[in-house]
Amino acid sequence: MHAALEYLRDFNLVSVAFRLLLATLAGGVVGYGRTQKRQNAGIRTYTLTSIGAALTILIAMYEYEMLKGPWAEITKLTELKFDGSRFSAQVINGIGFLAAGTIIAVQHQQVSGLTTAIGLFASACLGIAAGSGFYECVLLAVIPIIITMEFMQPIEVIYKRKLRNITIHVEYNTVEDVNVITGTILERGAQIFDFDIERMKRDGDKYPSAIVTIKLSKESASHSGILSSLAELTCVRSVQELIS
Repeated sequence: MHAALEYLRDFNLVSVAFRLLLATLAGGVVGYGRTQKRQNAGIRTYTLTSIGAALTILIAMYEYEMLKGPWAEITKLTELKFDGSRFSAQVINGIGFLAAGTIIAVQHQQVSGLTTAIGLFASACLGIAAGSGFYECVLLAVIPIIITMEFMQPIEVIYKRKLRNITIHVEYNTVEDVNVITGTILERGAQIFDFDIERMKRDGDKYPSAIVTIKLSKESASHSGILSSLAELTCVRSVQELIS
């Protein structure tokens, strides 16, 4: 087993094929869950990101081997210096452009795509590790990455629903109803940090709406309680909690 692992760490055709395969599997496994959730960046995007990152390291290793062998004489004449770490550094810089494209602003001042962006970054790092022959790192890292991206979201939502700080979107009949809404919130002992009336008109909008950031009191810290109190108001058309 040890001899086989050492063989795969050497730079040869078998190890190159194995590293590309490992990068493909690692990226595909991470991207599979995103495809299931119908995200823009799915299994193909994650897989190609990982393979591309692995290729940059393999190219760096190839150039290093060539500089020590067939290109040795030219290297001496030109005093060429080689730094393989620059390849992986450029991958990290380049992935920022791809990741930034997945972050978009959605309705009600919310931002979507942050998890996808950091997932692409993690996928690139998996490819770098696979391309450099750090097999143990790939196998150990892919597990917590999948757990974090696929199974921790419900835990995060539960945690956020227990926080005293809450952001809600409320739609009401007329602008005169703002006093009724703020009064109801204050009656429950909550503090209003921000009341931002949405001025953007979109197709289908008939009623004014606002994004309200509040802090619930210790005695009445129930998210569902404040939502129910606002929903019972005759002037309120709809109310929902915003969880990013």
